[in-house]
Amino acid sequence: MQENSNAASGLDDPFHGAHKDDGMRILVIEDEQKLAEILSRSLRGEGFVVDAAATADDGFHWACQDHYDLIILDLLLPDGSGTEVLRRLRQRRQAVPILILTARSDLEAKVENFDAGADDYLTKPFALPELLVRVRALMRRGPAIKETVLRLADLEVDRLSRQVRRAGRRIDLSPKEYSLLEYFLLNAGRVLSRSMIIDRVWDQSFEGFTNIVDVYVRQLRRKIDEGFEPKLIRTARGLGYSIDPEQSE
Repeated sequence: MQENSNAASGLDDPFHGAHKDDGMRILVIEDEQKLAEILSRSLRGEGFVVDAAATADDGFHWACQDHYDLIILDLLLPDGSGTEVLRRLRQRRQAVPILILTARSDLEAKVENFDAGADDYLTKPFALPELLVRVRALMRRGPAIKETVLRLADLEVDRLSRQVRRAGRRIDLSPKEYSLLEYFLLNAGRVLSRSMIIDRVWDQSFEGFTNIVDVYVRQLRRKIDEGFEPKLIRTARGLGYSIDPEQSE
């Protein structure tokens, strides 16, 4: 598999062989050259085709110019924020899975980046086997099936356009809020534990951070339940959450 010695340094050949291999393709946006080289070498050893960019501008440009199956994105880049790269890609309706790398482990940072459209979040320092597990999980997820409209009471979710309406009123959700609502609706009437929600919506265990589910449920309630009847999201004390108009709180 062709190596790219220039890529981790952010030099000018982003398409160093991108069309010479039909394997799954990953873009690494990381300015720390040693880490970028380790990631690239490890991922290539797993059979992936890897490009690496060292700046926010290069990473955004490459992501927009070619097809990638996954992007690994550092948040602290020399010319800008990885979070801003993430937002710009999602604004362009780029649906590629994005795994965030960062030294920040606080809940606020996690919420901010999931709201911006991140699919997974890995805190530095990390073990390479864990990163590879996360990568494989995101690759397995594949494109979401969006063939139907989900309805419950006067709530309607169009899975093709990702538009949400309640009583005919448009409701804007962040990507993670949308994924949480979709998971609830696909399991309407069923109590979902925090661990189940973490595993399905975040694809990881999030040990010590299961309260992130509570944060997102509160946000979702404010948007789809406040000012509407009946209330749809309910809490099953000690068990988790469910969406069910017949058993609302």
